[in-house]
Amino acid sequence: MELRPYIDALRHELALAAAAGGEDARELAERLTAPLESATRLALLDALSEAAAEITRDLAPGSVDLRLRNREPSFVVTPAPADPWTDASPPPPDPVPAPAPAPGEDEATVRISLRLPEHLKGRIEQAAARDGVSINTWLIRAAAAAADGDRQRPPTVTPTSGAQRFTGWVR
Repeated sequence: MELRPYIDALRHELALAAAAGGEDARELAERLTAPLESATRLALLDALSEAAAEITRDLAPGSVDLRLRNREPSFVVTPAPADPWTDASPPPPDPVPAPAPAPGEDEATVRISLRLPEHLKGRIEQAAARDGVSINTWLIRAAAAAADGDRQRPPTVTPTSGAQRFTGWVR
């Protein structure tokens, strides 16, 4: 989430209000806007943090966290864990296969944002280095292998929490 548009809008409104007060008021507003920018940014971050805390209270045991990167806030939503004793979650939708590009046609690429736990990111970096490829290439290969593998064979049996119930397919 970028705060710059909100700060610029506030600066513009202050300039409009000061213009109505004459040249002295306009000059004073110009001198005050620079120091007010950091205070405005801090006030917006406080409001976003309070909003995240309020939403977290309503989502419990899930949560919403506010994180800063390069002075810009972003939200991280952690859903409530599924109850391992009930199967209340809806089944995932059937995947829609993407059309294969024609021979010689360049495939379009898309950008996605992927959030990984720190320990998993480290393992991926090690695996990519071991294979001598970039992290992006390694992730693309892993995703393609997983997607192709799902079409070729059914999932294997995997124990769920408590190892008292099994889900999946057996050959």
